[in-house]
Amino acid sequence: MAVLTALTRSLGHYCLKRSQPSIFPSPNSRFQSLRTLILEPSLSQSVNLRRLSDADSGIIEVNLDRPEAKNAIGNDMLKGLRHAFEAIDGDSSAHVVMISSSVPKVFCAGADLKERKKMIASEVHSYVNYLRSTFSLIEELQIPTIAVIEGAALGGGLEMALSCDLRICGENALLGLPETGLAIIPGAGGTQRLPRLVGKSIAKELIFTGRRIGGRDAMAIGLVNYCVPASEAHPKALEIAREINQKGPIAIRMAKRAINEGLERDMTLALDLEEECYERLLNTEDRLEGLAAFAEKRKPRYNGE
Repeated sequence: MAVLTALTRSLGHYCLKRSQPSIFPSPNSRFQSLRTLILEPSLSQSVNLRRLSDADSGIIEVNLDRPEAKNAIGNDMLKGLRHAFEAIDGDSSAHVVMISSSVPKVFCAGADLKERKKMIASEVHSYVNYLRSTFSLIEELQIPTIAVIEGAALGGGLEMALSCDLRICGENALLGLPETGLAIIPGAGGTQRLPRLVGKSIAKELIFTGRRIGGRDAMAIGLVNYCVPASEAHPKALEIAREINQKGPIAIRMAKRAINEGLERDMTLALDLEEECYERLLNTEDRLEGLAAFAEKRKPRYNGE
């Protein structure tokens, strides 16, 4: 499929659709300017992959677009998500990813329970395993990921956001893991990632009760990095993505690796990992460019080499 190109006045407001056949696999921006959005071929009508260009080249947006189901993750959307993140994982030009929604007042309502009701137990098991591995793929991407949350992020929707490095929400956000109310548990990483983020006691309360919390409360417990006025989460996330995109790409990847893997080790081994990651940067062109730019009092021009 040929790549399609469109123009938009604000990166915070657009909705472009296209369709592709799917095959279910086994197991207000502060910078007002015209930007080019390059649309990638998609495996699902409900997941759009967009690569920003011009000054924002390197920023990729995965956009959820299933308004009739409040972005509930059915089989088709799950395939689309997997396809999108596998494409990003293999793209060395990608520097930062934003996951957002084009559906007003909702990020993602979780799993599609209407589809779930029609599944037998073995199908549910396969679906949940595939959902869990897809979210693990998001978490394991070498580049930073940002969840842009406006409205509801429930169940699998919150678990997807938990797989990201950063979470930005609007004041109208509603976040929760309501699975125990359905006599199940969060099965796509929620029982593991939530306590690692907010602490064991708070995570237990939220999961045991299934309670939903607003954006301000989410920020107070450390569940999100920023809570901004409603409808301003996307501009804020884009601002942060642009800051990251200006830094040395290899350094960002090494920093993410050092942090993520280091937290799973004792301090001695973690510091060894930091040394290993630092050493990988010593002979890069980007490191020399950073020093030259500092000496010449100009912005660096990194090329990821």
